[in-house]
Amino acid sequence: MSEEQRRAGLLLRTAAKIIDFILIAAVIEIIPRAGYFAGLAYLLIGDGFFDGRSIGKKLIKIWVVSSETRNPCSFRDSILRNSTLAIGYGLWIIPWLGWVFLFSACAVEFILLLGSKDGMRLGDEIAKTIVLET
Repeated sequence: MSEEQRRAGLLLRTAAKIIDFILIAAVIEIIPRAGYFAGLAYLLIGDGFFDGRSIGKKLIKIWVVSSETRNPCSFRDSILRNSTLAIGYGLWIIPWLGWVFLFSACAVEFILLLGSKDGMRLGDEIAKTIVLET
C-alpha cells in the first residue's frame, strides 16, 4: 500500500467520529424535534458526502473507500457501514435501555477495530470498506 493510501489509525478514526457525534448533538439542541431525525440521517449517510468523507473525516483528513475497488464510499456503503451505530442511536430515545445499547454498540465496534489486523470494524466488514489517510 502506498504511503498516500495508508490506513487511518484508531486515534484519527475516533476523533473523526467524535466530531460527527458533536455535530449531531448540536443539531439536536438547535432543532429539538427534527434534530433527532436529521442526526440519524447524517449518521447513516454522512460518509457518502465529500467523496467518502463525513464532516468529521474531512476535518481529520481521512476518507472511506471500498476495499475492493478503492472508489470513495457511496451513500449505500455509508448506510451499511453505519447501520450498527444507527440502531443504537435510534434506540437512544428509550431511557436507559437505549443508552446502554448505544454505548455497548460503540464499545463493540471500538474493540473490533482495536483487535482487527486490517483496521476494520463490524460496519466496515459489512460494507466492505476501509478508512484511509489522505
